[in-house]
Amino acid sequence: MSLLSSARRIVVKVGSSLVTNEGRGVDAEAIANWSRQLAALAGEGRELVMVSSGAIAEGMKRLGWSTRPKELHELQAAAAVGQMGLAQMYESQLSAHGMRSAQVLLTHADLADRERYLNARSTLLTLLAHRVLPVINENDTVVNDEIKFGDNDTLGALVANLVEADALVILTDQRGLYSADPRKDPSARFIDNAQAGDPELEQMAGGAGSSIGRGGMITKILAAKRAAGSGAGTVIAWGREPDVLLRLARGEAIGTALHAATAKLQARKQWMVDHLQMRGAVKVDAGAVGKLRAEGKSLLPIGVTEVQGDFHRGDVIAVLAPDGTELARGLANYSSVESRLIARKPSSEFEAVLGYAAEPELIHRDNLVLR
Repeated sequence: MSLLSSARRIVVKVGSSLVTNEGRGVDAEAIANWSRQLAALAGEGRELVMVSSGAIAEGMKRLGWSTRPKELHELQAAAAVGQMGLAQMYESQLSAHGMRSAQVLLTHADLADRERYLNARSTLLTLLAHRVLPVINENDTVVNDEIKFGDNDTLGALVANLVEADALVILTDQRGLYSADPRKDPSARFIDNAQAGDPELEQMAGGAGSSIGRGGMITKILAAKRAAGSGAGTVIAWGREPDVLLRLARGEAIGTALHAATAKLQARKQWMVDHLQMRGAVKVDAGAVGKLRAEGKSLLPIGVTEVQGDFHRGDVIAVLAPDGTELARGLANYSSVESRLIARKPSSEFEAVLGYAAEPELIHRDNLVLR
């Protein structure tokens, strides 16, 4: 059975060679085909995020460049030119199938900084809640060598972590993962199922990819390992396989499935509890304790009686019961300064107190783990 058969939130990543038909320019037919499938899946109630390469390749075509430039400023210029065509094509094809879309450009700094991480997450989840399909690419026009993701396979995995996707699909120009490069070794064995993070997979894979794109199979294996850290399984499949997304969603086994060793909820709890340093704490009243423990609700500022420490939006903080014992921990939507201002207040007063209206929760239930 496919990893997608029960997946509700899916991130789909497509590479440059597929999007641009091996560098000949944005492939309208291919994007129309994926858009049709995405629309059908959205009609089933699934939430989709698209991570698409292709801006640099499309820019190269528009600028008349036959080989990928090496100078960073030329790559950035090509990305700026190509992003126009790429975004226009996705918007027109998705719209033709009744889907609204949004362009989101990210850099590594957006996801390395906790506050910007939360902002990006909030934006993407809001788009999904409004049934808008985000089309994400790396912001190649502003990044430099120190902050580049390195490839959009990595970006796809980071986005899967960001939105807590159930599955990541990497569409490529290969059928899936082999024990060796099938283009060089005819005895290469196809791998239909494996566990993400298996060291043997990294030893099998290699290659620097095509002259159009930057990734190879090794980047896809490492992306699957990263996605598995938040409990998402990964499927690597040929992007031109007929109805590949629809067939995967129906349970058909296509390509290579790399399974996460840890379930999504368990992985998130482990990440929240064990790998993030707490920067402060808030003490809550008995009513808030009941809401959190018995009802699984978010923590609202009106239930906060005391704010301890100095923390920023996006930091991990502890939630303390009235007797001081740790009840939970989670990602703060407000800084300690802001939290002190809105403690014991309803969300209707936030704008008057802070000068702006933001999230009604101090810690959203999706970002909170009970102890």
